[in-house]
Amino acid sequence: MTDVHYNEQSLLEQLMLCTEYVDKAERYELLGPLYRLVIPIYEKQKDYQALLTCYQHLTKAYAKVIEVTNSGKRLLGRFYRVAFFGKAHFGEDEEGIEFIYKEPKLTSLSEISEKLQTFYEHKFGAGNVKMIMDSAPVNREDLDSKLAYIQVTWVRASPEGMGTAISGGEGSFERVHNVRRFVFETPFTRDGAARGPVHHQRLRLTHLTAENWFPYVKRRVPVIDTQIEEKSPIEVAVSEMESQVAELSEIVNAKSPDIKKLQLRLQGSICVQVNAGPLAYANAFLDPTLAPMYPDDMVEKLKATFKEFLTVCHAALQLNAKLISSDQVTYQEALETNYYKLSDSLSNVLGQQLQDILLNGNLSTTVTGVELESSNA
Repeated sequence: MTDVHYNEQSLLEQLMLCTEYVDKAERYELLGPLYRLVIPIYEKQKDYQALLTCYQHLTKAYAKVIEVTNSGKRLLGRFYRVAFFGKAHFGEDEEGIEFIYKEPKLTSLSEISEKLQTFYEHKFGAGNVKMIMDSAPVNREDLDSKLAYIQVTWVRASPEGMGTAISGGEGSFERVHNVRRFVFETPFTRDGAARGPVHHQRLRLTHLTAENWFPYVKRRVPVIDTQIEEKSPIEVAVSEMESQVAELSEIVNAKSPDIKKLQLRLQGSICVQVNAGPLAYANAFLDPTLAPMYPDDMVEKLKATFKEFLTVCHAALQLNAKLISSDQVTYQEALETNYYKLSDSLSNVLGQQLQDILLNGNLSTTVTGVELESSNA
């Protein structure tokens, strides 16, 4: 274009400005694609000083990616579903409409709720705004027509084609970049209570699709599609066990394992009571007298997941044994004892001994150099 505002140099300046803001936003992964637009221009101009600056910036950016990935301390924001009710106050533009809000860093549910309540009380008057803090469906007939209601729910991003289970936590770049699908969970039971015994516990997954992808020029985007999915009690058990396996696997396979994360996850996985966690699921769905009540394919899937669970817990124990200092030997022994007890209980319902499970899982059967045996041996 002939206009001076749209020449190659002005494009180059805008792209370089963009690299600065991308860096400030800690979205270092975007610098590669940006510089792939910039570098050919500098190469054509034979501007070697500019090229040096570009490659130096890229080197620092990729070093930052490695650093923040290992530390998990990059916080790129949280997402919330916000719904508005009350025609008297919100009008047709907002009443009954759901939005996805992107909030900075580690904005908590209480923080965004307080911020919204303060804003709308200033707009509609104190006492005219009421917050709905649970995620259950809202029956509008139960609402006071004189009040403005705001429902806030934390949601997690579900990037296109990647499902709902994404490793890397809230600091993961993929979890918060170029996303417009979100999901939140609502536990429920058939008798109306939110929580119940594991064989009664169901889960409602609400999948939301926003109008635009985040990050966006606005901090909130309307929801244009809602899909509801319900999980049966055994499906909830499979999902929970798969999640535990995935979290432990991620820690075990990390290039620089975090011993605190490892020990917290291990403790939460194997140091549990009979009526909670893995054992509760096993006793409810895999007991030979109860298993026929559930679909065969789901029972087999749960069994397979439990075998993966025992295998990855074993690998985590081995890793912990290598990482601990001498003052934690007693702690390691306590973890091993709990693991033996758990594996004994699970071996009965799985119909397979621990050593066979570990061998089939392609892992050695030693922890701190000692062969694994059951606590009864």
